[in-house]
Parts: sequence; C-alpha cells; structure tokens
Amino acid sequence: MLKKIYNNKPLIGLIVFSIIVSFLNPRFLSVNNILNVLRQTSINSVIAIGMTLVILTGGIDLSVGSILALTGAFGASLIANGVNPVLAIVIAIVIGGLFGIFNGLLISYAKLQPFIVTLVTMTLLRGATLVFTDGKPIPVRDGGDFFDNIGGGYFFDIPIPIYIMIALFIAGYYILNNIKFGRYIYAIGGNEEATKLSGVNTSKYKTLVYGVCGALSALAGVIVTSRLGSAQPTAGSGYELDAIAAVVLGGTSLAGGVGTIAGTALGAIIIGVLGNALNLLNVSSYYQMMVKALVILIAVLIDKKSSK
Repeated sequence: MLKKIYNNKPLIGLIVFSIIVSFLNPRFLSVNNILNVLRQTSINSVIAIGMTLVILTGGIDLSVGSILALTGAFGASLIANGVNPVLAIVIAIVIGGLFGIFNGLLISYAKLQPFIVTLVTMTLLRGATLVFTDGKPIPVRDGGDFFDNIGGGYFFDIPIPIYIMIALFIAGYYILNNIKFGRYIYAIGGNEEATKLSGVNTSKYKTLVYGVCGALSALAGVIVTSRLGSAQPTAGSGYELDAIAAVVLGGTSLAGGVGTIAGTALGAIIIGVLGNALNLLNVSSYYQMMVKALVILIAVLIDKKSSK
C-alpha cells in the first residue's frame, strides 16, 4: 500500500503542497474553500475526461475551449429566443459532439494530424463565436430552475457541478475498464496498426472518441453559461491547456495507450488547488500562469525519469 502511494508522485505532491499552503493560509482547508476549489475544478474536469480519451488514442484536441464557447453561446441564444431550456441544452451538446466528430473524421479518415486539425478548428470556431455573438455577451434571463441549477445550484449544500463531475468520472472509469469501447481506446493508443489488423475499425472508434470529447466540452459550456447567467464570447479561452495539463499531471502518456481516469481526476484537482492557493497567497495573475507552467514541466520531467 505504501509503495503504491509512493509511486503516485502527483498525489504526494498534492498532499505536501496542501499542507504547506494550509500553514501559510488557514482558510485553505476550510469547507467553503474546498467546495469552491471542487466547483472550479469541475469545469476543467468535464473537459479533461474527454481529453483523456483522445490522448489515450495518441491524439490531441485543441478545439475544446472554442467548442465550449460556441455551443454555450448557441444554447444561450436558443433559450433567449424561447426554446425550452432542456431542449436547448440537448441541442448544444449534440452540436458539440458533431464538431468533435468533424475533427475525428478529418483525423481518422483523411489521415490529417490531430494537432493541425484541432488547431484549425479551434481558430475557426473561436472566430465563429465572435461573429455569432457580435463580440457581446448573450444574457440568459428565463432559463428556469433546471438551467440555473446546472451551474449555480446546490444539493445538500454541495454545488451541483461537483455531482456532475463525480458522475462523469465514474462513467469514464467504467467505460475504460469494463466495456469494449474502452479496451479499444487503449489498444489504438498502444498500437493502432496491430489493432486494425486484429479486425477493429480504428477509424470509427477514433472518430467516436473525438465526438465524446466535443460533447463533453459543450456540456462544460452549458455549466459555465448557467453559472454566469450569460454566454461570454471569450469563454473557454485557454481551457484546452488546463485540460491537457490535468491529463498529463494525472500520468496519461501523450504517446497514447497509458493512463487512467482516476489519474486525470487527481491532475484536475492539482490544477484547481494550485490556482486557488496562488489566489489565497495573493500571487499576481501575471505570475500564476508561469508558476502553473513550471509545475507541469517539473511533473512531466519527474514522471519521464520515473518511467525510465
């Protein structure tokens, strides 16, 4: 047991860092602050779950933040024009999934590089968001209790986004460990050619993975829009980097085939705790991105050295 904990260096780092910060600022371990950290982490976690599936296949998705912004704006516009909020949410998630499938088709069937495809999609959808919103927020005044509670509601004094995050982590764990789809994801990332020769339609499953990632990004967009009460044209900017960071910090290999949903959950919490701690310690936002980048780099270097 102790050996297993020792080998989980991100967990050790999180515990040590939390202890240090709690001494520097006692508010860090308060119940309210912990719930705040988890609520902030929930958005990144929802995206990171989809990103984990993509990276396990050996791919990458840079368009998740732009999908979040555009689907959030489209969903807000539907509600503002009298569409039932539940239907608007479903439409937004489906559109996000279609954007992801579009990425997957270009990557799997047109054999284009994931980095290039999703970089183009990221830029295209970010521009489309600005055109659609005319660069202005879209307020949601009549979303109803269901829509308002998705991002801003509570259940037993715990924010609802935390329940959504936990449910999706459980679902992701089950998919990767108990059904054929999950086994194929690992197989494709481990050796796509061998998986194809064994009779698996690797192109289809890779396309589905990007579709799931897009749908989860749209769900994150719904949560953000609900919490803010409006769709912001700049929403999701930089979220792709936080999602990738959470996946990498959790031990998933960028080469594919190695990683877990539990690791991603830990990585997302590390990112959330780090950001919260820097805020509590009054570290300037100008330095926070630099600190995050250095922590991620150190974690990757340690993990690479341990693997060797």
